[in-house]
Amino acid sequence: MKLVLADATYLKDSIAVISELVHEARFKINQDGLELIAMDPANVAMVIFKLLSSCFSEYQVEKETEIAINLANLKQILRRAKASDILSLELTNDNKLKVQLKSGSTRTFSIPIIDIEEKEQRIPNLTFPVSITTRASTLNDAIDDADIVAEAITLSAEPDKLNISAEGDLSKAHIEVGADDDTQISSETKAKIKAKYSIEYLKKMMNGSKLSDFVSINFNQDYPLKLEYKVVDKLLLSFILAPRVDND
Repeated sequence: MKLVLADATYLKDSIAVISELVHEARFKINQDGLELIAMDPANVAMVIFKLLSSCFSEYQVEKETEIAINLANLKQILRRAKASDILSLELTNDNKLKVQLKSGSTRTFSIPIIDIEEKEQRIPNLTFPVSITTRASTLNDAIDDADIVAEAITLSAEPDKLNISAEGDLSKAHIEVGADDDTQISSETKAKIKAKYSIEYLKKMMNGSKLSDFVSINFNQDYPLKLEYKVVDKLLLSFILAPRVDND
């Protein structure tokens, strides 16, 4: 197995985001690309990541391979990658992942392959009557605004607008995002759909905006949220977040 990226940014930025939620993960590497599906330790959020083979300048995979690694270790190495570096990934005979950064100099690192006992994760089959595509910066600003007053946000969708609100002990925040050239709202129902989600998790997920200018937001009444960042023919980074349920 040998994978070469002329632009290390896609992998570097993706791992930086994913490692905020997941500490250890199993990668599947096949003819289509490199894929990761993992849950955070609290089983509140799922990460789905695909880096397509078309993103690589060289992609040699003879058979489907699975490798599990510590993402903090990989993140530390990838942080050393410069914009001019060519990044290569190889499996060594002593069961390590060799990471090489090459530009004016050649820097080589190796990370041990680890054993993960958890069962293989599968993407749940979810249905969403509401799908919104908007600028990632719009969602980021709304989450940052809501973070001032509360620990959770409530998303509610109507045919022509998305409402994002938060309510603390004394303060409230309300952000209204209307449908326009940058925001498309698709709803299969005329009913108002509403659900609440953790800001702590959303703040980690919204860093997917480093990869894509737009984000897809899918949710349902008191139902998991799906956020998706996509770069056509290169990568997909999506998150599924369990809803916050009020006890009252």
